Amino acid sequence: MDYLLQLAASPTAWIALATLVVMEIVLGIDNLIFISILTNKLPEQHRAKARRIGIGMALILRLGLLSTIAFIVQLTEPVIEILGQSFSWKDMILIAGGLFLLWKATTEIHHSMDPAPDDPKSATSGVTLGFAAAIGQILMLDLVFSIDSIITAVGMTEHLPIMIIAVVIAVLVMLLAAEPLAKFINDNPTVVMLALGFLIMIGMTLIAEGFGAHVPKGYIYAAMAFSAAIEVLNMMSRRRQQRAMADKA
Repeated sequence: MDYLLQLAASPTAWIALATLVVMEIVLGIDNLIFISILTNKLPEQHRAKARRIGIGMALILRLGLLSTIAFIVQLTEPVIEILGQSFSWKDMILIAGGLFLLWKATTEIHHSMDPAPDDPKSATSGVTLGFAAAIGQILMLDLVFSIDSIITAVGMTEHLPIMIIAVVIAVLVMLLAAEPLAKFINDNPTVVMLALGFLIMIGMTLIAEGFGAHVPKGYIYAAMAFSAAIEVLNMMSRRRQQRAMADKA
């Protein structure tokens, strides 16, 4: 109890908490984009439930990983060497997650460009299998993003309570933002393609980091913000043109 009181009275601890909360929220954007795109592929009545389950799993994974910090730190130790390049468990997990993101985003882009006709015969069984598959894919990416998130937290502070509070706040923000983000993506088809492009960029970044090439996150998020701003301008232009055509009619 004395330790917690001392921590609460420390300005440094509050600064560390604020910084870590912001960092965890930013890192959670990748996860949230993936969850939003994936759950929008489900029947409408299953989307909100899948999002809650996916984000709930993210919280459980992060808190579970925080309870094994000593083990998580060991994940950065090299365990295998290939052609002079050393790889840790973290590296291999990031590479696997990046490859999965590349595959998933490329597949979704292909389906968007050349959608396959629906098979009414399999509609009944497809809901259950689709829901289970979506949860499985969300869980896999939750694991990748959670490990990255916790290792970042360990690198920024040594105080476990600060890590736990920051993770809980970040996941609660994800939970609040999930519904509006998913609705926005669903209502604007062109945004889907932009978001899938983000996932490809994030996948390539994970693979690069797995091979030891550090990619500053600021560059990635700056590129995403710039692309999003251009898309917002395009949307405003299209809506203005639609209103002008409606007025003429």
